[in-house]
Amino acid sequence: MRTFGKPKDEPAQLVTKGRFEVERNGEVAFLEYALAGPVLELIHTEVPDSMKGTGVASSLAESALQWAREHQVKVDVICPFVAEYLTKHPEYSDLLLR
Repeated sequence: MRTFGKPKDEPAQLVTKGRFEVERNGEVAFLEYALAGPVLELIHTEVPDSMKGTGVASSLAESALQWAREHQVKVDVICPFVAEYLTKHPEYSDLLLR
């Protein structure tokens, strides 16, 4: 965890970084995130070749979006895969920051 710059009269905001992960046969697919206050940034999805085409990336995106809903945070999508996923799943559009 780390804190980042802030205006003088605002408190520092805690930033937590992590990953949603799926492991299969010793390999790990993940969706990297950063959580800063009420905003979950979905940064990057990485899927090993052996898992491509199995729907694991979609499962990671869905898990992250469900987590955001359960924890009442907005989502800032940086990852192109998650952005594409959202075009096919408008039920999560209320979570988008912008």
